[in-house]
Amino acid sequence: MMAEENTDLEAQIVKDIHCKEIDLVNRDPKNINEDIVKVDFEDVIAEPVGTYSFDGVWKVSYTTFTVSKYWCYRLLSTLLGVPLALLWGFLFACISFCHIWAVVPCIKSYLIEIQCISHIYSLCIRTFCNPLFVALGQMCSSIKVLLRKEV
Repeated sequence: MMAEENTDLEAQIVKDIHCKEIDLVNRDPKNINEDIVKVDFEDVIAEPVGTYSFDGVWKVSYTTFTVSKYWCYRLLSTLLGVPLALLWGFLFACISFCHIWAVVPCIKSYLIEIQCISHIYSLCIRTFCNPLFVALGQMCSSIKVLLRKEV
């Protein structure tokens, strides 16, 4: 009975991940493109004082820039959005696969091997270096330093 409940719960979690509702209003909920791609007319084109074009040219330039940027983005996202989403999904699936099936097992294997090596290293240090340092400590223990301040 308990195993059946766990299986149902796992199936529900998997279903929730793949059927998650998306927010069509806020399409950048984690603000990953906050300062990167927000480019407005004023960010690209600016006329300093004393070198103004005609007002009509400035207004038409603004409208042309804004509308062309809007429709060009729409066209590119329509043509390339789904293929690029497929490409990025495949790429991140490959990265996840490599991480799960290669990187983590290699790291675990390394940690197991390094633990064995660390025991051997510790044994060598205790066997060879500790007596040497104890002997040096005993030799230097009779050294006395006297500091005098002469005026």
